[in-house]
Amino acid sequence: MNSEKGTRLKVGVIFGGRSGEHEVSLVSANSIIKALNPEKYEIIPVGITRQGSWMVGVKPEKMLEYSKTRSNSCLAFAGAASGKASLNCDPANKGLMLLDKQCSGEHVKLDVLFPIIHGTYGEDGTLQGMLELADMPYVGCGVLASAAGMDKTFSKRLFNDAGINIAPYKEVLRSSWRANPEKIICEVESTIGYPCFIKPVNSGSSVGISKAKNRDSFETAMNEAARYDRKILIEAHIDGREIEVSVLGNDDPIASIPGEIVPCNEFYDYSAKYIDDRSELKIPADLTPELTEEIRKTAIKAYKALDCAGMARVDFFLERKTNRIIINEINTIPGFTNVSMYPKLWEATGITYPQLVDKLVELAIERYRDKQESLAAVA
Repeated sequence: MNSEKGTRLKVGVIFGGRSGEHEVSLVSANSIIKALNPEKYEIIPVGITRQGSWMVGVKPEKMLEYSKTRSNSCLAFAGAASGKASLNCDPANKGLMLLDKQCSGEHVKLDVLFPIIHGTYGEDGTLQGMLELADMPYVGCGVLASAAGMDKTFSKRLFNDAGINIAPYKEVLRSSWRANPEKIICEVESTIGYPCFIKPVNSGSSVGISKAKNRDSFETAMNEAARYDRKILIEAHIDGREIEVSVLGNDDPIASIPGEIVPCNEFYDYSAKYIDDRSELKIPADLTPELTEEIRKTAIKAYKALDCAGMARVDFFLERKTNRIIINEINTIPGFTNVSMYPKLWEATGITYPQLVDKLVELAIERYRDKQESLAAVA
């Protein structure tokens, strides 16, 4: 790892990917690249197309263009040849290998990676496992926390074991729904009831999520969720305020002040998050000091329950009648645009966006060095 005084760290920002949150990732990456100090970092953009091809040097705003044209030309970026590439999983030669004929075999060295791919194949532990094999320091949660955080029902079990309130739920396999929908409808109506929420177990940014108010809308919602995952979560509706907290750190994480989302639609769906631009973000949330402190402590408790590292945003429902804190989910690679809740909450807490990305890079290196100590014991 490059640590000489005055030498810039080579930071690879990975974005795009094969999930339904491809565009959100591009916007997040664009904000991060602009916030990274070019005097401290040599920034290497690494775009992954919708088809899964890796490209070095392509800017986020050009990602779709390169995806469509499948250009084989080498690009010049940060003094290194750029183009189609593959992560080198040989720990002795950390970085990316260029694959285009014109520059095949050339190596792009990287000191640390900043993955900002939301959803599947980026936030679910698959990319993190690849980076572990390559022995690369990377920003954010490791394999276990990423996979557990992405799986909404598995994380609920861990939260429940940690003593954190969860909403009543049921998990259904897509194959079971298609084989016997009537049985599942009867079970849900007799236990959870309407209204309820139907979600793909492994997805983010509210992709594939619907609110069902009756049998007809339930069937439609189940079929929609089944498009995105083999496991479907059916969750009881909670009459509550939507509260979010940003968490930052490794072994000793800290929590931001809580913020509240007032959705412009019936719930905070994909459209409300990224299209309508009418949802209201209240920072800080209007809470008593006691509730604020309890929510922050619960966010850290949830973070530790999954053994998170680097960053995560923890989403809660605050039940209106009782003020009971109920965890909704955890996002291990939260939205990172200039208007996203994760950085905005930290800004309101006293950490600016550039300071935040600096800290995340530091935490990635800290976590990597901690792992190296364990490896040295068995070498």
